[in-house]
Amino acid sequence: MGYARAALLTIATLLASMLLAGMQLSGQTPAAAPKPDERASAYYNFAMGHLYGELAGAYGNRGEYVNRAIDFYKQAIKIDPEASYIGEELADLYVQAGQFERATQQAKDLIKANPQNAAAHKILARIYARQIGDPDQNQGKLDQAMLTAAMGEYKAITEINPKDIESLSMLARLYRVSRDETNAEKTYRAILAASPNDDDALTGLAAVYADRGDLTQAIAMLKLAVDRNPDPRTVTTLAEFYEQNKEYANAADTWEKALPLTNDNVQVRRHLAINLLASNRLDPALKVFTELANEDPKNVELLMQLVEIQMRKQNFPGAHAAIDKVKALGNTPDIRYAEAGLLDAEGRTTDAIAIVQSILADTRKTQYADPERGQRIQFLETLARMNRSIGKTPEAVAAFRQIAELNPAAAPRVEVEVIETMVAGKDMKGAKVAADAALKRFSGDRLVMMEHAALLGQLGQYDAAIAELRALPNASKDRDVLVQISQVQEKAKKFVDERKTFDAIEALSTSDQERQALDFMRGAMFEHEKNFDAAEAQFRKILQRDPNSPGALNYLGYMFADRNVRLEEAQQMISKALELDPGNGAYLDSLGWVHFRLNKLDMAADELRQAVLKSGNDATVHDHLAEVYAKQGKMKEAIQQWEASVAQLKSALPSEQDAEELAKVSKKLEAAKVKVSEKK
Repeated sequence: MGYARAALLTIATLLASMLLAGMQLSGQTPAAAPKPDERASAYYNFAMGHLYGELAGAYGNRGEYVNRAIDFYKQAIKIDPEASYIGEELADLYVQAGQFERATQQAKDLIKANPQNAAAHKILARIYARQIGDPDQNQGKLDQAMLTAAMGEYKAITEINPKDIESLSMLARLYRVSRDETNAEKTYRAILAASPNDDDALTGLAAVYADRGDLTQAIAMLKLAVDRNPDPRTVTTLAEFYEQNKEYANAADTWEKALPLTNDNVQVRRHLAINLLASNRLDPALKVFTELANEDPKNVELLMQLVEIQMRKQNFPGAHAAIDKVKALGNTPDIRYAEAGLLDAEGRTTDAIAIVQSILADTRKTQYADPERGQRIQFLETLARMNRSIGKTPEAVAAFRQIAELNPAAAPRVEVEVIETMVAGKDMKGAKVAADAALKRFSGDRLVMMEHAALLGQLGQYDAAIAELRALPNASKDRDVLVQISQVQEKAKKFVDERKTFDAIEALSTSDQERQALDFMRGAMFEHEKNFDAAEAQFRKILQRDPNSPGALNYLGYMFADRNVRLEEAQQMISKALELDPGNGAYLDSLGWVHFRLNKLDMAADELRQAVLKSGNDATVHDHLAEVYAKQGKMKEAIQQWEASVAQLKSALPSEQDAEELAKVSKKLEAAKVKVSEKK
């Protein structure tokens, strides 16, 4: 210890001598300044205080060092009270030692002596900022008084020095913490005006936009920061913003850019895989998920992602292989439920139903905790939908009604599902009885009232349906109600009225998704009017904004195929729609039909047979497959398909009955029968 003190004394004496010499050489002899020997003494004490402060910092703020430093600083101030930097260092020492009250008072004394002392304001600002609390912890509880005080000090600093970027940046952050987005944006823009490429300001301004929900602007700001300095934080934040904005392709590209910056961090790789899957880049997603699963073979979540990818690729053996690995880790109800979903996607709905029923039986209790009740409701809803998809209407209705027993608050929604199930099963009498009863039982429930009106429209009672919808509260300002009115007008072929309704819907459409949905409805209306040029323009408009809209690709492609025009383009569009949504029955029908037009009959037959399996009893799909069989010379098979088509057309809902189409298909059926009889 003696050697350390001797060294301190030697260094301090030398420093004091140098400081004194510097003052004398520069001619600094202010009238009120201490005499040279006093100044030397002040600087000696300051130097000793500084060195003991350094020792205190190096040795965990040991009390002995802190106290010696304070004593020396105070002595220096006593000798030279005008030297504000001594008081500033003393205040900093108090902060370092956690003596905030003394630090605060010291800084306030400095500011009282000189309100323009920016260094003292910074000390005070830091003290207040440290006592605000963490907005990301403790449920975001903050000390509002400290927050206000800290902002006040940083404002004072930036008024003294408007180009103090560090203080401006801190002030902007505090504005964000206080949810003052306007001033946060203003302050970040002030930084960018002085330093256009300031990364902190660009990322901070991006965060302000993100807080507002304006992810497009947030992304634009972050892209500037990433282009300048692609550091891990800005790149991963940009990727997260893309993800939140559902720009999955851009998110995947950005997560991929983050990989080398984060040493192939496993969480970054998982984000990459998820966004590759979300952007329908199935093969790259499969590769990354496979690598992750190989590294963590007991991770059920990763294995289930592999199941989903293989299902979407229609690789059912691969999906079963993946789910077998999951089952080996523990065949829980969730995993059995996932297997049921796989079987259903594979077309083995009866087997899928058996699994869901066994899960429900195995997990039955007299009472359920909330999570158990929620899971059971999910299983019942899936069971109901599976039964509905294969025409088991009573079984589907029974499953839906069990949901209401578990959750009475869901009863109105359950009755809506029951009505729709009966309509799907062509039990229009039962649907009407159920709808009337629900309307009486749940009087005033918006969903039930809308479902009752929708049923009237399906029964062909168009005016009554529209009247019920217009009688709903605030109907003229309710976008969902107006959409349903337009659908009834479409069925009634009241296209002039439908146009007016579309105008009202447009005025209430605020998001790109809503506007795109309206463009789709307009396109369908024009097509039904046989105004094909206008219909094409609407679907082109959608595809210009979203080239990967499977619905628009399929609709426009089918429209070309049905008119027997631009078949190569139609094939490309429908094929792309199927890549985006593999196994979609409607898209398979469209592709089969365009291949029929191109005289690729074997391909057409395969696709249309799949479409029949996927779409159930659809009159149009049966008719298309019959046309293929007839052209192949398979007249018996063609007759079977036309008979199925006629049966469906005859049993169609009143709103969907098409006498002209029924006559046309019936004529083809009779001609086929005559041709077969002539060959006998």
